[in-house]
Amino acid sequence: MSQSAAALPVLAEVIRSGFVEGRHHGSLVLLAADGSVELALGRPDDPVFPRSTAKPFQAVATLRAGLAIGGELLALAASSHSAEPFHRDAVREILHGAGLTEDALRTPADLPLDQVEAEALLGSGGQRSPIMMDCSGKHAGWLAACVANGWDTASYLDPAHPIQQLAQEALAESTGETPTHLGVDGCGAPLLAVSLTGLARGYRALLLAEPGTAQRLVADAMRAHPEFVAGTRRADTWLMRAVPGVLSKMGAEAVQVVALPDGRALAFKIDDGAERARGPVLAEALRRLGVRGEVLERIGAEPLHGGGAVVGEVRAAF
Repeated sequence: MSQSAAALPVLAEVIRSGFVEGRHHGSLVLLAADGSVELALGRPDDPVFPRSTAKPFQAVATLRAGLAIGGELLALAASSHSAEPFHRDAVREILHGAGLTEDALRTPADLPLDQVEAEALLGSGGQRSPIMMDCSGKHAGWLAACVANGWDTASYLDPAHPIQQLAQEALAESTGETPTHLGVDGCGAPLLAVSLTGLARGYRALLLAEPGTAQRLVADAMRAHPEFVAGTRRADTWLMRAVPGVLSKMGAEAVQVVALPDGRALAFKIDDGAERARGPVLAEALRRLGVRGEVLERIGAEPLHGGGAVVGEVRAAF
């Protein structure tokens, strides 16, 4: 962003022993049911890299490329998975269905995103691999779509590749914006900058799309199979299980987008990318949209420890 983080509002405070130890600045937008802006903090109309919150639109591209995929596998194609065993099995199922092996993946070798899974892998003598990377489901979907169309699989991450052109079109269509900058995501895929307001409207468009369209199929698969979108120990899964009809997706650098079935939506980014601020800010944003329930306490809890005891917390500050 062109201005300093200090120019952005504080979205979360770090409280240790009753003392404000730090602050996390950022931008946030809440949309009303009719799509109008209900609350805007910071600069939600400035472009940001959506990171993995772009994955539902990228999964729309996979369907529009003609790949016959649905249910858990379609949810996985829009996922940032935890590399739990069922995630890995599903990635292999997509690849094998296209006559491919894990060698076709161009995701970087990585450890599981979920710390429990990462520790279990290392404890068993395992090591980093492309399938463990949280984006391997998306990549597997793209590869299978390439095979279905006779497109080159070696260059599927090239921005000019047909599957990437479809992904760009899906993002622009749903957000109503022309991406302002082309970058490279952590998984090596093309990354296109849009605004937080555009992302919130894009998720709203996914939920409100006509049944049977690619947009709606992706949204329905994600909501029906949230464990395949994230994992059994992840906030996106907890939220989609607890609140009927909600669509939720995180992205790296503390980007988050959520849409409710009545058209309300939210999007935010913590400017310094601090993951510890995500949960408290998400819980408070959902409260502002009228969501209630124990799941907010679960999502929003971010305790600070000292000497093995809880001595503070990260809490929302807006």
